[in-house]
Amino acid sequence: MTRILLMRASDAVATQTATYAIPLLILVTTRSTALTGAAFLLEWLPRLAAFTIGGALVDRFRADRVFCTAALARTLLCAAAAGALAVLPAAGIAATAVVMAVGAAGGLLSQACFVAVETLGAHASRTAGTDAHRVQSVQIGIDQSALLAGPLLGGLLLAVAPTLMLIVVAALSATAAASTIRAPASAAVPGCGVSAVTASLRTGWRTVRSIPALAWLVTGLVVSNLALAVTQASAPITVMTGFGQSSMAVGAVWSAAGLVSLAAVAACRRAIDRFGLWPVGAAGAATACAACLATALAPDLAVYAVAIGVLMAGEGALTVVLRTLRARLIPAAVFGSTLSVTIVLVVVPMPVAGALVAVLPAGALPCLLLACSVLQGAAMALAFRGLWCHRASYAPSRSVADPTAAGSTTAARADAAPHAA
Repeated sequence: MTRILLMRASDAVATQTATYAIPLLILVTTRSTALTGAAFLLEWLPRLAAFTIGGALVDRFRADRVFCTAALARTLLCAAAAGALAVLPAAGIAATAVVMAVGAAGGLLSQACFVAVETLGAHASRTAGTDAHRVQSVQIGIDQSALLAGPLLGGLLLAVAPTLMLIVVAALSATAAASTIRAPASAAVPGCGVSAVTASLRTGWRTVRSIPALAWLVTGLVVSNLALAVTQASAPITVMTGFGQSSMAVGAVWSAAGLVSLAAVAACRRAIDRFGLWPVGAAGAATACAACLATALAPDLAVYAVAIGVLMAGEGALTVVLRTLRARLIPAAVFGSTLSVTIVLVVVPMPVAGALVAVLPAGALPCLLLACSVLQGAAMALAFRGLWCHRASYAPSRSVADPTAAGSTTAARADAAPHAA
């Protein structure tokens, strides 16, 4: 268990550091809001590809092999990029191209690692049975701690040298690869080519459609993630251009938000014990919607920072609920395939947000945030209404041995359909 936590922690810190530091580095060196949005777009587009093929690879080769290979590849990528930046002019076109390439390729490898380590975490959740939300809260606590450390670490390292930031990310990736444990055997698929990936996605899509609670949850989170992604992509521009602060302030705002989110995740575990998944998820969604609205209307950095903190607290609670439901509802035999589909759907708003920030002027970003917050509120209201109607399908498991056997024929049919296919 210690090695699983070390895997997740080192990988998450590496991912968060690179995710926040690379667009910030582009803004600092070029002062271009369009290139900053483009950097965010290029970080997330390859991640969709990773999610598309990641489930098939995990089901075919096991999660530990996929994780170790991707982590080692990211180590080599960042080390090579650090060497290139050491000899290139800091503000030149070549250095910008190197940073963009690291963002794109590193994003793909990071999400391949995520699919693999999430599969391991789901196995631990299924083993825990009715305590699945406790296992998920520990793992999400690690992710939120990385959210706390990553932006601050990235800002500090960029203040020293971009090469140092890349070297640290490479070292963290190497640590994650070295701590990889052997995963439980997955259901084998006949090959790993295009046909296997297509079949994997079809299986995952059928599984999502056959479980109404999961479909409603994904629908709501697609819109919710759009609001969060726009907030993340526009944060460097808002803080540095709108409020006239430094790059260190960007990292400080998100690190403080990570601390608030970490506390919310810790409190969420007890809240679910007492009130159940649906009320806690609904409260988290309402909090996130209100906070997103506040970020659009924030008059200064202090109000903006508080709004970001509240937003991340609500998102933290939603994440605990999402992963707990996902571990209960998705059949173990096709978890990798279904995980890929659900994550692709939820992550699609990320590159869309980067594109929106790239094409809009800085002065239009508050209006964009306002529109996203209204859309988010409407979508989450519909999603949680659907979750309430199908709440029997995510009732706690009756036994640890068969965690997919929820007290609902809906879940039973969802488990049977992929096997029949």
